[in-house]
Amino acid sequence: QVQLVESGGGLVQAGGSLRLSCAASKGTFSRYAMGWFRQAPGKEREFVASINWSGDTTYYADAVKGRFTISRDNAKNTVYLQMNSLKPEDTAVYYCTADFRVLATTPAYWGQGTQVTVSS
Repeated sequence: QVQLVESGGGLVQAGGSLRLSCAASKGTFSRYAMGWFRQAPGKEREFVASINWSGDTTYYADAVKGRFTISRDNAKNTVYLQMNSLKPEDTAVYYCTADFRVLATTPAYWGQGTQVTVSS
């Protein structure tokens, strides 16, 4: 069983930056692909980014490509999402995920979410 806890969300002005962190329970963290999903009010959940177990392969949604960077530190059981050039459209609850599949449609494990609000 994997437990995920996100942090780092908050309010930021458009064009600004924010870094989200996700701390995972110890044990098998390095065996999982990690990812980030988000859900805006009244919208469906959408994929944001993912990273494989070794950290050498990443995927990004077109909407965030070039602005967001996912990374992981297996020694710290932590995955990060660096968000730059934020737009109001990025406003959503961001969820950290874990799964053995790097592009899982519905990952096996989810964090509680952290709110990101971008003002114009």
